[in-house]
Amino acid sequence: MALQLEDSWKAYLEEEFAKDYMVNLKTFLANEKAQGHIIYPPGPMIFNALNLCSFDDVKVVIIGQDPYHGEGQAHGLSFSVLDGIKPPPSLRNIFLELKEDIPGFQVPVQGNLSAWARQGVLLLNATLTVRKAEAASHHNRGWEVFTDKIISTLSEQKNGLVFLLWGRNAQMKEQLIDKSKHHILKAAHPSPFSAYNGFFGSRHFSKTNTLLLEQGLDPIDWQL
Repeated sequence: MALQLEDSWKAYLEEEFAKDYMVNLKTFLANEKAQGHIIYPPGPMIFNALNLCSFDDVKVVIIGQDPYHGEGQAHGLSFSVLDGIKPPPSLRNIFLELKEDIPGFQVPVQGNLSAWARQGVLLLNATLTVRKAEAASHHNRGWEVFTDKIISTLSEQKNGLVFLLWGRNAQMKEQLIDKSKHHILKAAHPSPFSAYNGFFGSRHFSKTNTLLLEQGLDPIDWQL
């Protein structure tokens, strides 16, 4: 797995792959496949969040929980789906908030957020794999240790990042972030079950761009 990691991330994360938790995780994933389980996303896409957004380029971090577990959906970016796949409900709500928040934003018909990643938005799920049709099936197998390391390393090594923490699970990661160096925006999760509890109207996208502009950085073009 480490061989597919983008170089700037590898410099900070390569040692993780020799640790017991990652060795155990590799064994677990190999056993899942040996037992005939289908795992999402496909192997080459597991580290897409890192490979499409280098460590040096990260400006914004959006933390998700779990990859989508439907066929053809997950491709390694939180909330994103591959071209040709109907945007799931949480992503549709993200687009609705963008339409209200960003003047001129047009709701796209597809949900591939790779264009955001290439602009410096790290779309990081806390767990990087899942068994087909079984949400949360790979929780507490080691991925959270790895992704917590990513968040804490970003916090330690960089300045002025904007972290978007949507929902309780994402907000639990706040303890990993140095609030004296970074910006944290919190809201409800965009899921249909909670979006009306504070995600809608949060204006996180325009607030993010304001924070970036105040640092002399290019804003994110959220339009896909």
